Amino acid sequence: MSHRNIYFVIFPHVNIQDLCGPLQVFNTANEIMNKRGEEKPYRLKVVASESGLVNTTAALPVMAEALPDKGFAMDTIVVSGGWGVELFSPDKKLSGWLKNHAAVAGRIASVCSGAFLLAELGILDGRRAVTHWQLCHRLARQYPRIRVENNPIYIQDEHIFTSAGVTAGIDLALALLSNDLGHQLALEVAREMVVFCKRPGGQAQFSTALSLQCEAGRFSDLHAWMANNLSANLSVSSLAEFACMSERSFVRHYRKEMGTTPSKAVEELRLEAARSLLLDTGLPVKRIAERCGFGGETTLRRRFLKHYGTSPAEYRRFFTWSD
Repeated sequence: MSHRNIYFVIFPHVNIQDLCGPLQVFNTANEIMNKRGEEKPYRLKVVASESGLVNTTAALPVMAEALPDKGFAMDTIVVSGGWGVELFSPDKKLSGWLKNHAAVAGRIASVCSGAFLLAELGILDGRRAVTHWQLCHRLARQYPRIRVENNPIYIQDEHIFTSAGVTAGIDLALALLSNDLGHQLALEVAREMVVFCKRPGGQAQFSTALSLQCEAGRFSDLHAWMANNLSANLSVSSLAEFACMSERSFVRHYRKEMGTTPSKAVEELRLEAARSLLLDTGLPVKRIAERCGFGGETTLRRRFLKHYGTSPAEYRRFFTWSD
């Protein structure tokens, strides 16, 4: 078995989970193969602009090697995230290295806000991408040439991979591992790490209500009313009337400020409420559908399959414990 070289790119104030989650996936694969008496499939390197200790957002420094020369084979480059991405642009050495090697590496991936580093260098131009749910709108605004999607756990666009927030880097690494060495080994690693090999649904860890509150602005009262009246008529005309605006003006201003349409916001709030009731109560799916404004079980099921890739009943089984 030939070794695969994976380079994890970090910088000051990197999010330690963005690094350690994916790194541990590949390291666990090495450990499993080593226990079988087989060669370790991966050579793992953590690299930065300069060798030495790199500070993280968790106040735990990480030892990094210097950026390798062009002569080194690179199967995969994984760019971590963290608020240190704000300081990335002035680092000409790291940005130049990353841009040069992105063209020759077999795969390049970003975790969470690491997508902003790839975006700044034009690597994501014309491609589908995802980042942390709180940052999707910002990524789309700053880099309009990127087709930003806010729901997937991770996205593959040819040889470029991007992942959603923080722990989604583990999902991404498991997918890369599965592509390299097969689903069975990826499943063993997932079991060892006590995580889903492929979690159901999309970026389901985020809160739609919290997202709307964070960006509420002039629509904060409207959002509170929507959340408290999910079973009511929440048509665009009803929302516009509550906001004391014409329907056309309301849709235009809402989309500009919130980065989504009123109809999508309503559906996301209803889906989130349904997910909460599935996990926190024993209500039948039919009752949940009615309470959340879906009208009936069939509509709720269709919406769940579209957004999360699973049915309400399957979602409940995945995320609840039975005695």
